[in-house]
Amino acid sequence: MMNPETVRTIVGIIGLCFFLNFFFCPTFIKIWKEKSVQSFKPDPYIATVLNCAMWVFYGMPFVHPDSLLVATINGVGFFIEIAYLTIFFTFSDWPKRRKILIALFIETIFFCVVVAITMVFLHGTKTRSLFIGILCIIFNILMYASPLTVMKRVIKTKSVKFMPFYLSLANLLNGAVWSVYASVKLDLNVLIPNGLGTLSGLVQVVLYATYYKRDDDVSTQPAVELQRPTA
Repeated sequence: MMNPETVRTIVGIIGLCFFLNFFFCPTFIKIWKEKSVQSFKPDPYIATVLNCAMWVFYGMPFVHPDSLLVATINGVGFFIEIAYLTIFFTFSDWPKRRKILIALFIETIFFCVVVAITMVFLHGTKTRSLFIGILCIIFNILMYASPLTVMKRVIKTKSVKFMPFYLSLANLLNGAVWSVYASVKLDLNVLIPNGLGTLSGLVQVVLYATYYKRDDDVSTQPAVELQRPTA
């Protein structure tokens, strides 16, 4: 029978596979091909950049021992999200670019302040992991909740045109995998936000399934030709 550490490692590798699998997100392939971000929002990717950075710091041995896999996988996720934002930034108009730049600047300052406070004023892994863990819970929940702005639009317009399905599915699978990881060797800092993330991802997928059919029905309806009135 496998020991808990082996199970955690296997589950963590599965989580990494999900990250890599969704790197080639159809949303960004579409943005690249059309050279435009259209009405897609950068909010989920901006939130995920800070979230991954916080988890990398949390996984450091001097903050929370035996969590190197958390740091490694979120390090990969961090660079994936930077790649996403680079593509998004390239094909955005100036207002969206400004929003991305301001958000990343604020996130960088905040992260540096958190690191400084942790290393200078907090001593011992127990105190550090508690402080960073609480922050990680907050930002992980924000990351999973970031698509809510899109969900509101989906309900209002009854269309999933600008709700990336792969992002919603990634949230569901990622939340589920990390919930299992945290349950094997109980880590509430990982379990709480990812349990909520699983629920958030499930709601998004159900919402997509609900309104996807309606979009499909509309797209298959014959176009109505507009005729000029005759004199």
